[in-house]
Amino acid sequence: MRIALDAMGGDHGPEELIDGALLALRQDNLHVTLVGNQQVVQAHLDRQQLLPTELARLQVVHASEVVEMGESPVDAIRRKKDASVMVAFDLVRQGRVDAAVSAGNSGATMAAAVRKLGRMEHVARPGIATVFPTLQKPVVMMDVGANVDCRPQHLCQFAVMASAFSHIFNIDHPRIGLLSIGEEVGKGNLLVKETYDRLAASSLNFIGNVEGRDVFQGEVDVIVCDGFVGNICLKVSEGLASAAMQMLKGEIMKSPLAKLGYLLARPAFRAFAKRVDYAEYGGAPLLGVNGIAIICHGKSSAEAIKNAILEAAQMVKKQVISKIGAGLAANAQDEEVED
Repeated sequence: MRIALDAMGGDHGPEELIDGALLALRQDNLHVTLVGNQQVVQAHLDRQQLLPTELARLQVVHASEVVEMGESPVDAIRRKKDASVMVAFDLVRQGRVDAAVSAGNSGATMAAAVRKLGRMEHVARPGIATVFPTLQKPVVMMDVGANVDCRPQHLCQFAVMASAFSHIFNIDHPRIGLLSIGEEVGKGNLLVKETYDRLAASSLNFIGNVEGRDVFQGEVDVIVCDGFVGNICLKVSEGLASAAMQMLKGEIMKSPLAKLGYLLARPAFRAFAKRVDYAEYGGAPLLGVNGIAIICHGKSSAEAIKNAILEAAQMVKKQVISKIGAGLAANAQDEEVED
């Protein structure tokens, strides 16, 4: 697997990103191409004690420009042809790497991926998927922010693409739920009702509506929604996990007995914190483009970058893009028959 990393994006600077790439390099037998200012990238690499076998799987590709976090995504990729994120996706387009990962300006990352790679056949709109921890297996939710206004056609395509992505968790026949305000048939707004009918008539393993409280139960493998609702779910979940940890810490500090109990239960608390940490799930794949594109949080740590690169490698191994293509073609046939 050959993974390109936009080494200039993110809030913590190229050092954190490069460190994440090195962690991934040491954990899996893959090749990493670092895209960015060659002098800056090489200077950090020179300070590391890299083995010859590691150096053999590293490459640096120079990019003279960077898209800053506050820039307009469309304007930036139009003006900055040699931006690191543009060069990274150009490597995917040329077939020199199998996937690209970026923690830079997320809008610019999406725009660069669509411009360089193009949309897959039968895809009206690419979307962003993300992974949530549950009481059972992880669940994939799509879309979580790329498309705030959707039609039933888009949500059905999200279901197909997210199902194909869920294969990286070794799920062969993913159960698909449609996020709504009630489990009963007929609940929800017009978009949900029309999407329900389409999914029910498809060949997908659609099990019906799921409510917000069901997201973390693990009873489904894929949850479909528009990007407006999905992004709110994502941000609420991130905020709740952080607030819950802080509230728990505050309660523990109120009592000496609680402090003692915490010391005894510290391994369990650490395991829980790791389970709900976004860094453990890498980045969010942009599905629907002709290639593998992973969008990472701007504040991504080296650990998060490592997991994003490994996630991209898993998508290559599991042939997710070809599975998406096959699923979209089958879904398009289903819609033709239905029409």
